[in-house]
Amino acid sequence: MDNNNNNNSMLEQTLQDGKLVRLLNCLIVAHLRHNNLTQGLAAENNHVLGGISSFGLDSSVAGTALYASVSDPCTTVVDFSAVHDTKGASKFFPKHETRHISEHKNVATCARFSPDGKFVATGSADMSIKLFEVAKIKQSMQPDSREGSSRPVIRTFYDHLQPINDLDFHPQNNVLISGAKDHTIRFFDFSKTVAKRAFKVIQDTHNVRSVSFHPSGDFILAGTDHPIPHLYDVNTFHCYVSANVLESNANGAINQVRYSSTGGMYVTASKDGSIKLWDGVTASCVRSIGGAHGTAEATSANFTKDQRFVLSCGKDSSVKLWEIGTGKLVKQYVGATHTQWRCQAVFNDTEEFVLCVDEQSNEIVIWDALTTEKVARWPSNHNGKPRWLDHSPTEAAFISCGIDRSIRFWKETV
Repeated sequence: MDNNNNNNSMLEQTLQDGKLVRLLNCLIVAHLRHNNLTQGLAAENNHVLGGISSFGLDSSVAGTALYASVSDPCTTVVDFSAVHDTKGASKFFPKHETRHISEHKNVATCARFSPDGKFVATGSADMSIKLFEVAKIKQSMQPDSREGSSRPVIRTFYDHLQPINDLDFHPQNNVLISGAKDHTIRFFDFSKTVAKRAFKVIQDTHNVRSVSFHPSGDFILAGTDHPIPHLYDVNTFHCYVSANVLESNANGAINQVRYSSTGGMYVTASKDGSIKLWDGVTASCVRSIGGAHGTAEATSANFTKDQRFVLSCGKDSSVKLWEIGTGKLVKQYVGATHTQWRCQAVFNDTEEFVLCVDEQSNEIVIWDALTTEKVARWPSNHNGKPRWLDHSPTEAAFISCGIDRSIRFWKETV
């Protein structure tokens, strides 16, 4: 494959071909070990993960192929290719009901749904992780549900020594990872009902602000106080950092890192206000959007499902949609104040709407993704500022976390 002769659209088309996912993984390994990378920041491998079989994976199954079989009744209906000349009335965002489902002993800092939408996990400054089964949450919200008859919290993990910053689920297996201020990434097996602590630990050299599994489950990205993402091989726990960064004077700690749906790219949002796009094969920075949120921190960045756009959020109280091919700003969603906390903006499951928090008014704000019009502002029902949102990838439901320590689940009213 001659990467030099492929333009961006051809690369994206190739990466979206499920038959080449396994080839992509092989290329990642080859490039990481032999080309244009420096190995450093070595993990203290007291507990080396003994190959993919430690997770019980069938190494012949590619992540994207497996998740193609996951039932997803909601398909993407937004044509982002027409994003430049969108006209017409905004869509109606359906009413949702909400329920307080649990709380931590300190600020609830982050939340993450599993890829199949069956689980959601929350992390806290109290150093604990709560794992919920979504079906049990919805059962507890039924009008005829008796108090305490359904307990949605199915696991609670305690192992970190400092506040938890981010979470992610393994693409195929019952494994949850967490990144924390104690410089570690910890692995939790939630198939075991009595497990309270991590079964494996990666010791990084910096505060781990964000974590993201590669769709194959073979690699983990860590965004840290270091300005370059740390890429870990799950087989060996070796850490790799790119030797090819567009801005050699990069000085921003990474607030969030996320893989695209195929792993062909990843994106970082940094404290210096920049958004950077990275090649998932060579780990090279291929585009840097400096000052994406002015002089304010960029707090989150997430790909659209078609990998052609990135949705970012910043402490300048703006949410922005960027075209990957050109690096141009194509949409801006305004009217929600978020200047204090590290929060994220997310699409709903169909990518028709964008959601974010408003710290000042203590509300959840929803925009039409194409027209950028605000279509809803709802009280967050948190006793204090809402801190974090994450939306289910498979249905009309989302979760919110607050500085009041509480966790609330929201689902469309039937």
